[in-house]
Amino acid sequence: MRVLLIGLGDIARKAYLPVLTQRDDLDIHLATRDDAVREAVGRAFRIAHRHASAEAALAAASFDAAFVHAATPAHGALVQSLVERGIPTFVDKPLADRLAEVETLVALAKARATPLVVGFNRRFAPDYVALHGSDADLFVMEKHRDAQPDLPRRVVFDDFIHVIDTLLWLAPAPVLRRTIETQVVDGLLHTITLTLAGDGFTAIGTMHRNSGLDEERLDVIGGGARRSVCDLAGRVEARGTQTYRRRGDWVPVGRQRGFEAMCDDFLLAARARRPVDAAALLATHELCEAVVAHAENGRIALPVSDGSTE
Repeated sequence: MRVLLIGLGDIARKAYLPVLTQRDDLDIHLATRDDAVREAVGRAFRIAHRHASAEAALAAASFDAAFVHAATPAHGALVQSLVERGIPTFVDKPLADRLAEVETLVALAKARATPLVVGFNRRFAPDYVALHGSDADLFVMEKHRDAQPDLPRRVVFDDFIHVIDTLLWLAPAPVLRRTIETQVVDGLLHTITLTLAGDGFTAIGTMHRNSGLDEERLDVIGGGARRSVCDLAGRVEARGTQTYRRRGDWVPVGRQRGFEAMCDDFLLAARARRPVDAAALLATHELCEAVVAHAENGRIALPVSDGSTE
């Protein structure tokens, strides 16, 4: 299976290449305009096929799948080029940082019957997967940063999107109500609190960009128990007494954080030509746009999605 990796930044080097290069069924090609990075990464991972750009790679060979790890502003054009060629495409979150562009790309993937997947690794992280489908009725996810207030669109689409997508994935029923609160100081987003509710459940997501610590915690509460995951590496369970279990010392980080299973799932989707999950992709990005609108304008921009793919 010939696979193209476009963009060789930090996430590609530390999360994807260590996983993909362990497989013996992939013929991996690299593409980046940075000559020094391209050669260094090619040598480090022993990848012979190296291209100066995505365009050069696509002109030189045909591909069964592609991974896009370029900067967010480049996602739209790259994904469009790949999908128009019918190449199953995986892209780091977000698909794009404007809802209109997301809608265009999703519609194109549907029209071309081409698999299109966005990298939400929490859906595949083992400790999060273990909590999916539980009998809980309260879900609380915190994802905080140290000294990183930033522009609202960048914060939401590049980081808080994980909180949004995880809560939507965990929700046991359709979201019927939502509230958004943001704190913006001198144009920079400092805090977000998002509440989603439906029949029998409440889901709360929070982020503080000046919290003093980079940390992530998921609490799933109900059915007589509280189950927590801390920084995707440790699990706490309370049923009268509290027990703690951390990731085994020899469990690869890529497996614990879901990248291994996520890549496997995408490559299976590429082979099977699995249709794009338009409803899930649109719901996550719609809610991101609503949070940005609140931060920029003090209002919620969009109604709750009914889940329709049309």
